Amino acid sequence: MAKSFLSILLLLCLQLPFQAFSQRYGTALGLRFGNSDLNRTLGVTVQQRLTERVTLEGIIQSDFNRNSTFSLLAERHRPIISKRFNYYLGGGVAFGSEESFVKNPGTKEIIHTYGNSTFGVDLIAGIELTLANAVISLDYKPNINISGREEFFRGQVGISARSVLVKSKEQKRRQKQRQKAKNASKSQQKKPFSNLFKKN
Repeated sequence: MAKSFLSILLLLCLQLPFQAFSQRYGTALGLRFGNSDLNRTLGVTVQQRLTERVTLEGIIQSDFNRNSTFSLLAERHRPIISKRFNYYLGGGVAFGSEESFVKNPGTKEIIHTYGNSTFGVDLIAGIELTLANAVISLDYKPNINISGREEFFRGQVGISARSVLVKSKEQKRRQKQRQKAKNASKSQQKKPFSNLFKKN
């Protein structure tokens, strides 16, 4: 599945005109479908661009049975063909309520528990295509358990489809307006030294 998805992304990138990639995102919200050896999950993902190449992503996902997690990830993006088609690497923290499988070597039993409050570290690596007002990505997100679960490592492949809520140009325009208003406020607060000697 991952190979066919990558092939589609490459074909789209080569066949569509460069103007189709004319808009990057500032804020994007959508769905993420995750698949692992343990389960399949459906989640909500939101990405916020912090700097030119860094985004913050929040993912809430669940299999609607025994596993629900929340991840907060910082991601660094690098262009592959253009700024609209890139790969990214990152990591962050993960919290959840998950099932766990404890192996007993003496009895050769597996004790299955669920409802475990877990905490760990998520890593992420993926590719991403921004096309008009949509962001499509394919990623691999391994989780390293720190507490609450027997398994130290779990990996997950995910496909995300997000809609652009705030475009990159709009975000930059708002940032400039806020900075301009802040500078104007500072300049009003600072009175020239000569004003001290002026009579009212």
